[in-house]
Amino acid sequence: MILIFGGVYQGKLCYAEDRFGDTRTIVNDVDKWLLSLIQDGKDVSEEISRFFDENKDAVVICNDISCGVVPIDPVLRKWREDVGRFMAQAAEKADEVVRLFCGIPTRIK
Repeated sequence: MILIFGGVYQGKLCYAEDRFGDTRTIVNDVDKWLLSLIQDGKDVSEEISRFFDENKDAVVICNDISCGVVPIDPVLRKWREDVGRFMAQAAEKADEVVRLFCGIPTRIK
């Protein structure tokens, strides 16, 4: 697995498509998928485990939502926490981790 993360609209998907093209499956917007799981009342940890089992060779793209003001809304706080936990687990499992900022990739693992 390759994890690419960074802020919204920083060029993560373009970078992934340019670098990996048709050679790997690209899974984009994992953070939005996690929010939908929470809103649907699903077991997030179980779904994350399944995700890792099914996407071992994928390029996984996730928006970093850890910066800024902590949301007042309990659902959004849970979402922020679950995204952080997902990214920590993904980074541990990944062969490579890339952070994109202003379109500039920085390999951190």
